[in-house]
Amino acid sequence: MMNLPLNVDFTDKVVVVTGAGGVLCGDMAKAFAQAGAKVAALDLNEEAVKKLADECKAEGFVCEGYKANVLEPEALSAVHEQVLADLGPCDILVNGAGGNNPRATTDNEYQHEAQDGQKTFFDLDAGGVDFVFKLNFQGTLLPTQAFAKDMVERKKGCILNISSMNAYIPLTNIPAYSGAKAAISNFPQWLATHFAKSGIRCNAIAPGFLVSNQNRALLFNDDGTPTARSAKILNGTPMGPFRGQRGAAGRRVLPVRRQGRLRHHRRGAAHRRGLCRLFRGVRL
Repeated sequence: MMNLPLNVDFTDKVVVVTGAGGVLCGDMAKAFAQAGAKVAALDLNEEAVKKLADECKAEGFVCEGYKANVLEPEALSAVHEQVLADLGPCDILVNGAGGNNPRATTDNEYQHEAQDGQKTFFDLDAGGVDFVFKLNFQGTLLPTQAFAKDMVERKKGCILNISSMNAYIPLTNIPAYSGAKAAISNFPQWLATHFAKSGIRCNAIAPGFLVSNQNRALLFNDDGTPTARSAKILNGTPMGPFRGQRGAAGRRVLPVRRQGRLRHHRRGAAHRRGLCRLFRGVRL
C-alpha cells in the first residue's frame, strides 16, 4: 500500500488512466484505487496493466486492465464500452500516454559540438517527429473524445493531461517531445473553454524529473553515480535531489480533487480550469 500524503476520498468514482503500463501513470492508477476509485488502467502493453490490476485487487482495491492503442479511435471506442460494462461511466480521465522516439532525437546537445557520424538537428527524421506529435497530442485528443462523452451526458467530470517541464523549458536533444508536450499544456485551455458550460474541469500537470525505469540510464551510470546530463538537471533544480515517482503520487490528484473529497483544501482552487501545475521545476 502506498503512503499517500493527502486524505482524498474517490469512493465509487470511475477513473480512466491511459499510459498506466508505465511507472508514473501506473502509480497514479494505484493511488486513485487506494483512494477508493474504480480504476480502468489502459495501455498498449496489456501484460503491464493486467499485472497492475492484479496487484490492486490483491490489496482489496478495484482496478481493471485494458489493452488500448490511444491512436486508434475504433479500439478506444471498444475499450470505452468495456469500461462502461465493467465499472460504469467515466468521472475522471487522466491522459498519461505519450513518449519520445529515437528518430526524433539528436545525438549532440549543441550544433557547434557535432561530430562526424552523429545525428544532428539536420538529420532528424520527419516520420519520427510526426510519430512523437501523434503519440502525445492525438494520443490525448482521441481518448478525450472517447471518454468525455460520459461527462457531457451527466454534466460533470474532470480531464487531466500529463504534460512535462519540457513544455516550458525545452531540454536539449529532444525537440519533438518538447514541442508535443507544449501542445499538451495548451490543450486543456482549449478544452476548458469548449466545455465551460458542460460542468467538466480540464487541467494539466507538468512534472519535473522523477527517477523511473524509463530514464534511469539517462540519469545514472552503471555504478550509480550521476551522469553529466543528470548533473546539469540537478544544477537547474532549486529543490535539489530527484524524487521517486511515488513521492508525487498524491500531489498528482490535486487537480482532480473536486471529484473526490479532500479535507482542508483552499476555497476557490477547485473552480480553476485550464491550468497547468508545475512540479519540481527544472531549468537547463
